[in-house]
Amino acid sequence: MATIFSPSALLTTATTVAAASSSSSSTSSLHLPIRSTTKLQLPNLTTTALTATALAAATIIATTIPPALSAESYATYYGTAASAANYGGYGGNSDKKTSAEYIYDIPQGWKERLVSKVEKGTNGTDSEFYNPKKRTEKEYLTFLGGLRQLAPKEAVLNNLALSDVNLQDLIAGADSVSSEETKDDKGQVYYVYEIDSPSAHSLISVTCARNKLYAHFVMAPAAEWKKDQETLKHIHESFKTVG
Repeated sequence: MATIFSPSALLTTATTVAAASSSSSSTSSLHLPIRSTTKLQLPNLTTTALTATALAAATIIATTIPPALSAESYATYYGTAASAANYGGYGGNSDKKTSAEYIYDIPQGWKERLVSKVEKGTNGTDSEFYNPKKRTEKEYLTFLGGLRQLAPKEAVLNNLALSDVNLQDLIAGADSVSSEETKDDKGQVYYVYEIDSPSAHSLISVTCARNKLYAHFVMAPAAEWKKDQETLKHIHESFKTVG
């Protein structure tokens, strides 16, 4: 059976196709693509800049730590407690580390004050170091021979003051004086004193060994004690006899 096509139908179809093609062409020519289908991955400049700034700041902070926050470094002092007759090493061993009778720590930058033969003979001062920026902030050691054991705590402190005018004044004007007895890992007894006065603060550690009494002093003005007590307590606790 033959199919009869109507000329009007063909015309309508042709016209529709042509119109669609024309419309598509027109649309294509009027609406050009303005965005690429491939997105460029641009860096986030704000985040990058902030990160770089933070890293730079961290580097600066890490390399410029204020001295107050830096770890304190110390040197060890080896004391021989030689008699006045052997002052300067006469008749003694020149190697202080080998012949040391006591040790304590010295903060970095502190200076040694040379003890005279007269001082060594009169009040038994064996060594002394001080802070050059605050000369009244210091540590020193005195010793006395012929003592096998410690007397009662109160008697020991009073006897020390007899040959130390500064200590006498400190005790006389003190707000508080505390004392305690401790022992090291070898069972050696130490008396520990803390003297607090409006003008100064002092930590004293006393012990007997080798038939000698050793007294280690750490002193500072009241204002400096508040600032430097961590360092001062460290050097106070570092004292011990050896050998």
